[in-house]
Amino acid sequence: MSQPRILRIYLHPPILHLAQAGKLGFLNRMRGLLEARGWQIEIRRSGPPARAEAPSLPGYALFNMEKPTHARALTFRLAYHYPFWRLERIAERWRWPVALARFEPGEIDPGMAGDFATRLRHRVLPGPEPQSGGHVLIPLQGRIRKERSFQTMSPVRMVEAVARTGRASIVTLHPKETCDAGDHAALQSLADRFPNLSIGGDTARLLRDCAFVATQNSAVAFDGYILGKPAVLFGQSDFHHIALNVADLGTAEALARAPDHRPDFAAYLHWFLRRTSLDMMAPDADARLLAAMKKGGWPV
Repeated sequence: MSQPRILRIYLHPPILHLAQAGKLGFLNRMRGLLEARGWQIEIRRSGPPARAEAPSLPGYALFNMEKPTHARALTFRLAYHYPFWRLERIAERWRWPVALARFEPGEIDPGMAGDFATRLRHRVLPGPEPQSGGHVLIPLQGRIRKERSFQTMSPVRMVEAVARTGRASIVTLHPKETCDAGDHAALQSLADRFPNLSIGGDTARLLRDCAFVATQNSAVAFDGYILGKPAVLFGQSDFHHIALNVADLGTAEALARAPDHRPDFAAYLHWFLRRTSLDMMAPDADARLLAAMKKGGWPV
């Protein structure tokens, strides 16, 4: 059945307020492309009632970092740093096309990649040259005592596995997640058992001088790539290609390899951001965005 060319964009604050004020470049570009083709655009506040109603409404829908509610809906998400974005049919990052794609560093021009990676680091992570220190940074996310479907073990068990190596290990908590009393008790119990383990600190500062990052799939590990830091991933991710993946190698081997792991970070950053994402500063940004909408099933 043909659908009217109406797009409802469902957002939560603060991105809702940015979009309503016309200050979100990605959505401004999308709006311009669609309105030029006769579409009507509505911006709505997301939430359980709005999401429940969305499938019954005519037209199409767009969500931010939320699961699409029906076949005519897509989700969009920042690809870790501006001006790079993803527009996808599903919300799970580890199931996106980029996660399933094969990274071939030999196909990337090393000079171009090096220049790009250097500019990116100076822009998004300015500061002194990163050093290779002795500690492992373990940035936690949410639900730290629960093992979820995309994880090889719970975050608390991950922390224990890293601490067992005997290497100085520092756990930091996600600023937007809430840990309850049981979570804090579990972490403190580990800190009491392992003198090489400490809890808390400035994640950005600790990242700059760590030996490597151990995480489920935190964006901190992606920032680590920008600083030349290896990553051990205990969960599925969209940026797994140059990491040491526990699901593939096992915990002990992945952690043992990490201090000396030196993939081609620059080539990967160029491939992941410039080649596979929607680069809104690229000369062909409009064509890329239109192609992504068409691939998502929208009649553009």
